[in-house]
Amino acid sequence: MTRTVCLAQEPEADALLARDYLALLFGMLLDQQVPMEKAFKGPKLILDRMGKFDVHAVAEADPDEFAALVSTPPAIHRFPGSMAKRLQTLAQFLVENYDGKVDKIWKQGKPDGIEVLKRLTALPGFGDQKARIFLALLGKQMGVKPEGWREAAGAYGDEGSRRSVADVTDAKSLGEVRAFKKAAKAAAKG
Repeated sequence: MTRTVCLAQEPEADALLARDYLALLFGMLLDQQVPMEKAFKGPKLILDRMGKFDVHAVAEADPDEFAALVSTPPAIHRFPGSMAKRLQTLAQFLVENYDGKVDKIWKQGKPDGIEVLKRLTALPGFGDQKARIFLALLGKQMGVKPEGWREAAGAYGDEGSRRSVADVTDAKSLGEVRAFKKAAKAAAKG
């Protein structure tokens, strides 16, 4: 099955996200304090700079060299040094706990949505909200639908919602998600 992803809004970067769960997971980790498109272009930049996109290569890279790779202009993130550490910590966790295979998070032992959410929340750099959004992204766009995934993802799993990256499938839906977030932010301010 060929999947189409439109998170980086750049064909080559999106193609990597669509075929590689590690790239998608890294993009989700990077999706904070930068525009979504920049975050999800990060894995493609890592691939271009390392010559391969491999969890073991990231996990085992010299921390200073990896930080330099992430920081080289254009930097992969607004805070490249701290994000380099977070990406390496996540890669090391995946190697230690899932043999470096991201899909074991939702395949090992055939977990339900609640268990997948627990496993995602246990990932370094993933809190409850980021884990729910990623679970919704898996269900809505990647065909990963463990029993009860929508309920576990909360409002992010709602059909037809425009709340998060899980709902971005093109430029139009990106605009709708941004409008929702802007309205939610304004409502929170009162």
